[in-house]
Amino acid sequence: MARGRRQEVSEEEVGVRSAGILYVVATPIGNLEDITMRAVRILGEVDLIASEDTRHTKKLLSHLKINTPLKSYYKGKEESKSDELIRQLHQGLQVALVSDAGTPGISDPGSILVRKAREEGIRVVPIPGPAAVATAFSVAGFEGGFVFLGFLPSKANQRRKMLTAIASEQQHLIFYESPHRITQCLGDCLDILGDRLIFIGREMTKLHEELIRSTVAAALADFADRTSIKGEFVVVVEGAGKEEQPSDQSLKELLIWYRDQSDLSLSDAVKKIAKDLNLARSVIYKDALALWDEA
Repeated sequence: MARGRRQEVSEEEVGVRSAGILYVVATPIGNLEDITMRAVRILGEVDLIASEDTRHTKKLLSHLKINTPLKSYYKGKEESKSDELIRQLHQGLQVALVSDAGTPGISDPGSILVRKAREEGIRVVPIPGPAAVATAFSVAGFEGGFVFLGFLPSKANQRRKMLTAIASEQQHLIFYESPHRITQCLGDCLDILGDRLIFIGREMTKLHEELIRSTVAAALADFADRTSIKGEFVVVVEGAGKEEQPSDQSLKELLIWYRDQSDLSLSDAVKKIAKDLNLARSVIYKDALALWDEA
């Protein structure tokens, strides 16, 4: 009786295996101890690990004493790599998807493979764990919800346009930033969002972790005085007050961007800005008309 039951379970396992499963596995953002027992088990059991950077993942697997084969899966080749992985999943391989740090698909490669797997009827299983955005917000000390922006645009005019568009957002703002752009980014935040409360996490969970809660102006002064800045940043900016509106200067910059960089007409630009900033069109139209006349 017991033998028949074991055989029954084995057949079920074979049936599941023949379909292939994609596991989306969160890995540590710094400290290698921040990995779940389930993630360790899955990484050791799957047939293949799709990795954003195989060199980086090898260090984690070596620490965990896991020898599962690796296949590179990085942003520049997501389309072609995902097609190859889908074929292997259809052949019955069990695949784990990991990024360099944190949860795949959150400002890291992964969304294309997950979408294609779902479209193909392949089972996708989340293995939850670390994510820099949640880690930062948990110790920022801000109440309420937040809007996650990923990495802000690297080009200054595009970054300022984005910040202007969300200047009146009452939810807190969270974004990632690189060390060589942090001072310029904080300067744009001060100009456009004003001197709000801010939380900055640098090198979170690592040896030189730095967690700062201050104002935008104070943080800008701090980092501007540093001769060397290293590590990735997570920035949490306090949401706008109910009565806050973007400054006349930031609104003018946004109008100029639409005039010079987009294909929208004056009327369509005014409609879009009014909707994005929750302003009456009449508030924007006069300024827009003057700027379009200047061109």
